[in-house]
Amino acid sequence: MSPGKAFIGELISECIAVFIIITIGCSAAAMYFLYDPSPYSTAYFGVCITWGLAVTIAIYVTGAVSGTHANPAVTLALTIYRGFPKRKVVPFWIAQTIGAFLGAAVVYMMFSPVIDAFNATQGIDRAAGGGAGVFFTAPGAHITPIRAFFNEIVLTGFLLLGIFAITEEYNTQAPEANSSALIIGLLVAMIGGGAGYLEGWPINPARDLGPRIFGYLAGWGESAFPGPGNYWWVPIAGPFCGGVLGASIYHWLIRPFLPSRHKRVAQESIPAEPDAAN
Repeated sequence: MSPGKAFIGELISECIAVFIIITIGCSAAAMYFLYDPSPYSTAYFGVCITWGLAVTIAIYVTGAVSGTHANPAVTLALTIYRGFPKRKVVPFWIAQTIGAFLGAAVVYMMFSPVIDAFNATQGIDRAAGGGAGVFFTAPGAHITPIRAFFNEIVLTGFLLLGIFAITEEYNTQAPEANSSALIIGLLVAMIGGGAGYLEGWPINPARDLGPRIFGYLAGWGESAFPGPGNYWWVPIAGPFCGGVLGASIYHWLIRPFLPSRHKRVAQESIPAEPDAAN
């Protein structure tokens, strides 16, 4: 396969991966927000598990093609510390955001009558933010945009710290390749279960930006851009900063001390024995 064709395949793979995550995850959000009683009203962790399993399935579907970054913050961290080619970064980000946009469009296609009924019952419209939580995030109770920014640094830091540990070749405690997808999915669910009410745990710039663009075009207007308290930038900047922070912590404070890495370095530094025949 030519390099150009392979790269196109990687972009399609990234688009499909995020499409899967958003279609399933935002559908769970619709189930949570729009129904009364909600099937998740006393089982919030079910929403978290659904998002996490969507990530797991996306990895199983696309991982062999692109590695399933499925997150611009992951792509940036891999570029800084794992040798991902710089020339691929922006195309990956665009593909990921398109996948999120398309996923939101499919969720809208499925749930738009329910959204309209919910808004009619609540006496609000889309411009006022009715049903917006199905698609994109917002600060929770008592959370300002600035606090949300720092929250997302912390949460995305945990995400990348975990991903780097799970995928580290010298980490003898990491799961085997076939099970790492499940553990990464549980990592996403863990973050949502621990702090999802703060601002919906976007931890992924494409996850929020793609549906937010769709929402703006579908009638949510200023509730999408600029969002409450000019919030729109938080789910982009926070995860980027947090992703680099979490990856940096692993790369500089954990990886240098891995025993198997030291053993490999020591083996590679031993001079080869001279050939007896010579």
